[in-house]
Amino acid sequence: MTTPHTLSAQQARTRLHELTVLDVRTPGEYAAGHLPGALNIPLDRIPHALPAIRHAADRGDVLVVCASGARSDSARRTLAEHGIDTATLAGGTGAWAAAGHDLHRPGQASRTTWGMERQVRLTAGALVLAGLVLGPVHPAFLLVSAAVAGGLTYSALTDTCGMAAVLAKLPHNRPRPGDINATLTRLLDH
Repeated sequence: MTTPHTLSAQQARTRLHELTVLDVRTPGEYAAGHLPGALNIPLDRIPHALPAIRHAADRGDVLVVCASGARSDSARRTLAEHGIDTATLAGGTGAWAAAGHDLHRPGQASRTTWGMERQVRLTAGALVLAGLVLGPVHPAFLLVSAAVAGGLTYSALTDTCGMAAVLAKLPHNRPRPGDINATLTRLLDH
């Protein structure tokens, strides 16, 4: 690979025409706005897509993208473990948009589409609140709040998010089978 393992938004924009861009966010996040030409393969579908990604990487450089860079770096490490060298976009689509570059929004993205970070904040907040409200009923409910606090601390220290991994499995965050198969076909034909 001739690409460094991390590209700035400007470096990626300059080379966009020669890169295969994989967006590892959920389908809803992807629909809300992605880099032009990016293909959506959610992070948990990367193992299933290895042959197609390897095929794309054999033909040219691959850039892996997410909202902030954390999920794409995780995908880059997973791909590297399988001998597939890729790069990530520093700061993700947030940095891309902040640099003034356009995001492609096919049709009108649903107003109900929430980014994974927002879904995690809602879920964590609701669980903490429920634990605190129900704590007077039974002190064991306070353990829910403590567990969420511990999980968030661990998440910050390791730059991973178990709650996001669980939320990504919910139906509204899953690609339709035909969508992922079409994406893999495009990768093989690209």
